[in-house]
Amino acid sequence: MSRPKLTQKNKFQPRPPVVVVLGHVDHGKSSVLEEIKDLKITDKESGGITQHIGAYEIEQNGKKITFIDTPGHEAFSAMRSRGTKVADIAILVIAGEEGVKPQTEEAILHIKKAGIPMVVAINKIDKPGADPEKVKRELAGKDVLVESMGGKIPSVEVSAKTGKGILELLEIILLVAEMEDLKGDVSKPAEGVVVESYLDPKRGPTATLLLQNGILKRNDVLGTSFALGKIKIMEDFNGDSISEASPSMPVIIIGFEKVPGVGEKFTVFPDIETAKKEIKSPLKQDPEVLDVEPGQRVANLILKVDVVGSLGAIGEVLKELPQEKVILRTLRAEVGDINESDIKLAIGAKAKVVGFRVKISPIAKNLTQREKITVMDFEVIYELVQAVRNLLEKKVVSEIIRVELGEVKVLEVFRTEKSRQIVGGKIIKGGVRQGASLEVWHSASPAGQDDEEKIGKGKIIELQRDKKKVKEAAKGSDCGILYEGETRIEEGDILKAYIEERKKGEL
Repeated sequence: MSRPKLTQKNKFQPRPPVVVVLGHVDHGKSSVLEEIKDLKITDKESGGITQHIGAYEIEQNGKKITFIDTPGHEAFSAMRSRGTKVADIAILVIAGEEGVKPQTEEAILHIKKAGIPMVVAINKIDKPGADPEKVKRELAGKDVLVESMGGKIPSVEVSAKTGKGILELLEIILLVAEMEDLKGDVSKPAEGVVVESYLDPKRGPTATLLLQNGILKRNDVLGTSFALGKIKIMEDFNGDSISEASPSMPVIIIGFEKVPGVGEKFTVFPDIETAKKEIKSPLKQDPEVLDVEPGQRVANLILKVDVVGSLGAIGEVLKELPQEKVILRTLRAEVGDINESDIKLAIGAKAKVVGFRVKISPIAKNLTQREKITVMDFEVIYELVQAVRNLLEKKVVSEIIRVELGEVKVLEVFRTEKSRQIVGGKIIKGGVRQGASLEVWHSASPAGQDDEEKIGKGKIIELQRDKKKVKEAAKGSDCGILYEGETRIEEGDILKAYIEERKKGEL
């Protein structure tokens, strides 16, 4: 691609739309992208789920479209949380036979927060149970009204398996992009965002950049808030060498001195000295220092991941977990395999070791077996996050919840012993069951129930109806109760039955 001649008239050049694909974990985001440009993502990734951020460029009717394939809403949020506008259009992929799922709702919220147009792709319509109209109604309930339902949001029915609707989806994307009138300022120094980064063992720090303004050229000096370098190698998304890139173009860069962070903005500088003035500090994640109040529960975590992009994405979403009841303290968050040092730190700090697509060294594995330390390793980001949530919930004190059952009005006292009584009555509210607890309420005035007071409590040892033992009885029934408790029941008393349940701690 040749560099445009810069004049005042043409410094704002039309640019291709940048599209992000979001949706529930198994609704076919990667399969849709694969069908669009034979990207072969699904075959390469675990369980058909894309793990790393990638950017890909395709051409439709002579016009280009750039797709960002994120490992879920987490990475998209990580970039957006840094104030970076990473996409112009969002494709919301929903499986036609499953409909709106919790992660679909999360995706809708992320798209709305980003303030970008949405296109709905109802996928897997080749499946027998697919019901696009039901999906549209469910979306309407989430304040997403598609055009066929009287709204303004385009929708298309697609099948990543058969290819149906894919070309129509691309046409809709180009139509939305035309309405957005997207332009890039090619007169500015090149700038954009880091969408993927990792340390290549052979080539060194490697980053996938998405250019937003300017013309990026080989040998340019560029920097982020934490890393700088000079472009030694520049490739397009296919890995082919290129000498320059224009707005909306994804490029792979070799030349950073350190691995930049995902979501960071980059800018081209005149020289290294100017760039150094903008650099804050080396990219690292130090152990968190937290002010913990007495009695506050804390969960210590050691996190080891495969690449820097994963570290940023996972770190951002873990921060979003509720921490009012239990604080999540990350003692170590690094790229690399789980080693002996990690396990020793876990033993000393009573921390949980969580890995993302990493291995554990033989020495570390032997140490975990000897010290009975559990190491959890994951291939999918959302599963890792759910496991950490479960760890936090286990530290939340469970609550005892009182569940009201019903009330019995005592009509007769048949027998009274030391701590037991046999009474007869009528169930006037709800129901009662064997084993339930009872509160004894006594009428303090002859008028009856307007002036009751609780005088004690006990338990239903046995319950009878028509002189037969039963497990439970409902409103309107006459019943006999073998009661146990210190309080003496009298005729006219009200017995309020209830049970107590232990509710699992929630964040």
